Amino acid sequence: MSSRALLVIAHGSRDPRHAATVHALVGRARSLRPGLRAETAFLDFNGPTVSQALASLYLSGVREVVALPLLLTRAFHAKADIPAVLAEATGRLTGLSVRVADVLGPSPLLVTALERRLAEAGLGLTPADRARTGVVLASAGSSDPEAIAVIAEIAREWRHTGWCAVRPAFASAGLPRTQDAVRALRAEGVRRVAVAPYVIAPGRLPDRIAAGAAESGADVTAEVLGAAPELARLLLHRYDTAVTATPATRPALTAWPA
Repeated sequence: MSSRALLVIAHGSRDPRHAATVHALVGRARSLRPGLRAETAFLDFNGPTVSQALASLYLSGVREVVALPLLLTRAFHAKADIPAVLAEATGRLTGLSVRVADVLGPSPLLVTALERRLAEAGLGLTPADRARTGVVLASAGSSDPEAIAVIAEIAREWRHTGWCAVRPAFASAGLPRTQDAVRALRAEGVRRVAVAPYVIAPGRLPDRIAAGAAESGADVTAEVLGAAPELARLLLHRYDTAVTATPATRPALTAWPA
């Protein structure tokens, strides 16, 4: 048994689809890297908790953990919640070293996954299709200005791949809402509008995105990113980067173990 493991930390949800999707994604990453011990923990609603997962790894002989926030932006959970729970848990486990990997976004792999989901929903991705289609990049939303800016930048960059327009939207905290972004594109003369949820797993906010898309008459609404192969590859990339990073370049927990 390896003394190192990957611990993927998800938010958690009362919606059972959320945990099932997270487990499917981590399972897919595990299948791509035979021999890697990859486990899952949740901040809320689901189990195991981060403390429980770390204790279980420790008791099995693991002494080095790469904690990977299953988040698309560096907002409050990445900046405060996860470092706090990791610091509290590791303080009781002598000799356990925890490296914190970066959040998943932004990444070209996420854009590829978005396009996969749009294609699976029936949207053609040829240059001609792109030129007459506007896309709403619908995220969960955040009160963190950095996270909002990242979503806006992804929309700007994605627009350069040939879509006639790409607009950000938010299910909570920020504006516009999905339905308002769809209507704004229609008002500008865009004849076909697709909604691409920039969220990992199903739940209340993704359902709100889908409802907004239906209410405003979007032509295509993709599924959440879920266990897309691109996300599984991205988990492994973030893991590898954290393993090889020097202490000066790793995201801080509170203080790195010597």
